[in-house]
Amino acid sequence: MTAPDPLPLAAALAPRQLYHACEPEQFGFQTTAELEGLTELIGQRRAMDAVRFGAGIGHEGYNIYVLGPSGMGKRSMVAQFLAKKTGAEHERADWCYLNNFSQAHKPQALRLPSGRGGELRQQMNQLVDYLRTAIPALFESEDYRAKAAVIQDEFSKRQEIAFKELGDDAGRQQIVLLRTPNGFAFAPTRNQEVIPPDEYAKLPDDEKQKIASTIAGLQERLEKILSHIPQWWKERSERVKQLNRETTLSVVQHMMDEVRARFADLPAILKYLGIVQQDMVEHADDFLKPEESANISGLTLITRETFHRYQVNLLVSNGKQAGAPVICEDNPTYSNLIGRVEHIAQLGALVTDFTLIKPGALHRANGGYLLLDVRKVLLQPFAWDGLKRALQARQIRIESLGQMYSLVNTVSLEPEPIPLDVKIILFGDRLVYYLLQQYDPEFAELFKVAADFEDRIERTADTHLLYARLMTTLCAKENLLPLDRSAVARVIEHSARLVGDAHRLSMHMRSVADLLQEADYWARQAGLALVTASHVQQAIDAKIHRQDRVREQLREAILRGTLLIDTQGAVVGQINALSVLELGDFAFAQPTRITATSRLGEGEMVNIEREVKLSGAIHSKGVLILSSFLAARYARNQPLALSASLVFEQSYGQVEGDSASLAELCVLLSNLANVPVLQALAVTGSVNQLGQVQAIGGVNEKIEGFFDICAARGLSSEQGVLIPAANVKHLMLRRDVVVAAQAGQFHIYAVDSVDQAIALLTGVPAGDADVSGGYPQDSINHRVAARLAELSKIRKSFLRQPDQTPPAKQEAE
Repeated sequence: MTAPDPLPLAAALAPRQLYHACEPEQFGFQTTAELEGLTELIGQRRAMDAVRFGAGIGHEGYNIYVLGPSGMGKRSMVAQFLAKKTGAEHERADWCYLNNFSQAHKPQALRLPSGRGGELRQQMNQLVDYLRTAIPALFESEDYRAKAAVIQDEFSKRQEIAFKELGDDAGRQQIVLLRTPNGFAFAPTRNQEVIPPDEYAKLPDDEKQKIASTIAGLQERLEKILSHIPQWWKERSERVKQLNRETTLSVVQHMMDEVRARFADLPAILKYLGIVQQDMVEHADDFLKPEESANISGLTLITRETFHRYQVNLLVSNGKQAGAPVICEDNPTYSNLIGRVEHIAQLGALVTDFTLIKPGALHRANGGYLLLDVRKVLLQPFAWDGLKRALQARQIRIESLGQMYSLVNTVSLEPEPIPLDVKIILFGDRLVYYLLQQYDPEFAELFKVAADFEDRIERTADTHLLYARLMTTLCAKENLLPLDRSAVARVIEHSARLVGDAHRLSMHMRSVADLLQEADYWARQAGLALVTASHVQQAIDAKIHRQDRVREQLREAILRGTLLIDTQGAVVGQINALSVLELGDFAFAQPTRITATSRLGEGEMVNIEREVKLSGAIHSKGVLILSSFLAARYARNQPLALSASLVFEQSYGQVEGDSASLAELCVLLSNLANVPVLQALAVTGSVNQLGQVQAIGGVNEKIEGFFDICAARGLSSEQGVLIPAANVKHLMLRRDVVVAAQAGQFHIYAVDSVDQAIALLTGVPAGDADVSGGYPQDSINHRVAARLAELSKIRKSFLRQPDQTPPAKQEAE
């Protein structure tokens, strides 16, 4: 067997690999004003197919969750699709609440065709207004007065006849019937004159007894007549009521027939009108009550009969609009979703009736689509549970939270539930979607369709043109100046930078729209009618300038020597790593010094950040991988008698991620091999147990962060950055970095393995193992293996001495 060929030393990347430009000449137009706008977002076929499926399927539980970061244009795209789709769907419906005349606390729900609810409410209001004047006028008419007088005369004559007959019989027996303030009385007479008491006392006893007997008989007849009078009054009252009913019915039925004719095709309304007619006839006196006034605390209150029970509470009115409703609720509280029953204060008490029932978003969207932000729903108390309860029951039941949880004892209503037929479309982040899938068992049953919007699309000549048309659409929507093709090319390049990939374009529409608006501002400030590439670049630079205060302070701290970063010379066990800081939507990078020490030990790798709880889980994992790499490469047949420490110097915050693991491994190898690392180079990259370098994020920001420090101190043609070869396709560096690389003043190296990286960093070959596992003399790997073998030998020598323990904490030189 022969030894493998040594790995070639990585060469600096060519300038064309650092930035993938979009050439304006590829476009066949001069400005975006010549292009036709897009009708939908590009690159979202998967998501829109899901939306189309979810909106079309009618089975239960197929509500839609639209995944993706905010600013993607998800809501506007879905709303645009629904606007086209709903126009051909079934007609909307009106929903009303009506008084329940048998159980007033349980109002009845009524579904009507679109526009008929408002018509019913108008007709009922007109009917009541008419009857409030027509009925009193009818009761004041001569005809009614005559009929009432006949009843009264009949009663009076009946009473008079009874008393006259009694009086005549008494007269024939020499007794007179007298009417007194205290009632009726009988008195004896002589020659048609009442016998005075003194003369009556002189009468013989037998005559007195005869008179008394006669009066007793007449008194009994009088009592019978008087006992019949209440019955006669009752009969009179019933006849007057019947007259009132007939009188009221004559006008009510006439007007009601006109209303019935308008709703002859709706049996439910005809039934309701029949009940209303009966109640109006039974309560005709309510229409005759005058206004009443009351003085309360010096305030004169005028009260009148409002006839609320005849009103129509038009809960949802769609007028004559066609198609299914599309409702967007921006404040999805429980009441705004489900509806509520309001109360009003009257004389110190809270009262309510069916006219105070208010609709929620589910009522307005019933029969159509309801668009909600899932985060807002989850943040509102009881809103998420209320929404799920309505979807599961397929009905909207209006309940106050106080009543539901027995928090208040106020008398409220129990409105009849309304059947629910709605498609819910939630908008939210992917994390919230997966959390709900994991922890809410009802979520998967209710939201079976996931529409996952793409964050990025492939960058090709075709997508370049589509992106230009997208800019045309955004300019038309926001009333912006058109862009020339150089500006279009610069926006496309910036879009690739936003997504961190030279071969992809960002689909974050808000970022693109913001850039176009800001470029439009600068063009208008210059008095131009066309946006050029310089205006786009000015907008990019101005936005960075507004946000880079912290970056400038950190850069100043490095340049003044407060934060120790070397960009020249060579030091053993010291390396420049690169870390990214994110402040809102602004990300930047700065170099960070990592140092390593090693000594005799038992194979432990001390991550100082982890010891003080400043290391995240992924960073700690990366450090543990280093220990595995050392043991697998250098200590297969011997103990790893090493104790090493790694630390991010002058780092006072949390350290997370594994993008510094390549730098940590290289600085550790430098310490073990006692070979200095060139400080003119910085390193970023992740490494696995086999020593292979893996891709990391924020590669553009990291290169630019180290370049800015080097440029401020003066470029020496030796400075550069080592990056994973897998990250080359992500490079979209700033123009000044590319220019420096083209002039040979700054270099970017792409490495595939730790051996390539350590060779570049030290200028010493890493060395490849031969067939026996040995490494070339004076190579990095040979020096590391020799040092570890030395530490192992020292450890064994201590173990052979029975009364001594190995000095694990002694510094190994």
